[in-house]
Amino acid sequence: MPEHVPETMSRARAPRPDHIPEQYVHEIDMYALEGIEQGYHEAWKNIPKPDMPDLIWTPFTGGHWIATNGDTVREVYSDPTRFSSEVIFLPKEAGEKYEMVPTRMDPPEHTPYRKALDKGLSLAQIRKVESKVREVAVDLIDSFVSRGECDFSAEYANVFPVRVFMALADLPESDVPTLSRFAKMMTRPEGNTPEEMAKHLEEGNKGFFAYVEPIIQARRGKEGEDLITVMVNAEINGERITHDKALGLISLLLLGGLDTVVNFLSFMMIHLAKNPQVVDELRADPLKLMRSAEEMFRRFPVVSEARMVAKDQDFRGIELKRGDMILLPTALHGLDDQLNDDPWRINLERRGISHSTFGGGPHRCAGLHLARMEVIVTIEEWLKRIPTFAMKPGAQPIYHSGIVAAVDNVPLIWSER
Repeated sequence: MPEHVPETMSRARAPRPDHIPEQYVHEIDMYALEGIEQGYHEAWKNIPKPDMPDLIWTPFTGGHWIATNGDTVREVYSDPTRFSSEVIFLPKEAGEKYEMVPTRMDPPEHTPYRKALDKGLSLAQIRKVESKVREVAVDLIDSFVSRGECDFSAEYANVFPVRVFMALADLPESDVPTLSRFAKMMTRPEGNTPEEMAKHLEEGNKGFFAYVEPIIQARRGKEGEDLITVMVNAEINGERITHDKALGLISLLLLGGLDTVVNFLSFMMIHLAKNPQVVDELRADPLKLMRSAEEMFRRFPVVSEARMVAKDQDFRGIELKRGDMILLPTALHGLDDQLNDDPWRINLERRGISHSTFGGGPHRCAGLHLARMEVIVTIEEWLKRIPTFAMKPGAQPIYHSGIVAAVDNVPLIWSER
């Protein structure tokens, strides 16, 4: 178990509210999943059982509901009138310290900020930087290809998306360790109690704000095509974005760019290293490779964020109270065999792919075009240089659960060139 994750027995338990029947209670800690040493996705998929209700409740992490299947995850994501983004991180005490924009907003307030994000991260904008994305991938792979081995997590996944993002934002790479530390504090906060975790998350949030403050000041009113300059000069309802909202918006960009794709790539490569037939299929058909990203996203979701119940309601026969929190493990959507046949298998010809890897509803991830490009470029450039590879014998990846899952220690080997 990672050093920063306390044993479940020492974690604080919230009392069961009166409106929650005892049969809905299951002791599940999203930050210390039982059986995670066998894999993050495996640990989540071990939770749903036959005849389990669509929502269950856990006393850990401040006490919250958990969606147990893909259909429930999808419905909660899609309806902000019933399930608000007012708080999206758990424990709730920590989520209330989260100040990034516009992820804690609901429509219509959310809409103009989302339009500003979409402008900076549109498919047309991202296509302009493909050569830079490819240059970074090639540079990294070429740095270790002749060795015949690497720790993919440390030497590629933790570096590639971050270096790409820092270039897009026109920020120095020397700042990456500091920013990555802030990101980890927010997506996998430390502590035994909700209050301790809230303090840790708030520290990470404030760290981002302190970092971006002078950058925003310097780029206000300036011309430029980097992401930050585009965002801080965006108009919201006909007026330039306010300073406090700019702090939240730019910090969100950094958080998204520094943690999510980083971790997804390592999960994907562990699977490819263990399944050479999928690698052969990707290598043999460039068109399949180009179309593979969506299936990869379905198979390796890494986010488990939450929604707050917006009003008292009956949801599928379950009584919910305003302020209740519902955790949405996206792994339980992409790997739901009622929505995706044989979900553990990468099927490059799969049609009707169903997943919530990028969230859903009005908050669907604005960075999906960049993420998709980074995945495809990684596979293309890797297979050009390393057509066959495997996990190093005896390798034991170390998995971490949280708002964004992570995996360390991913040693890959291949024939030296």
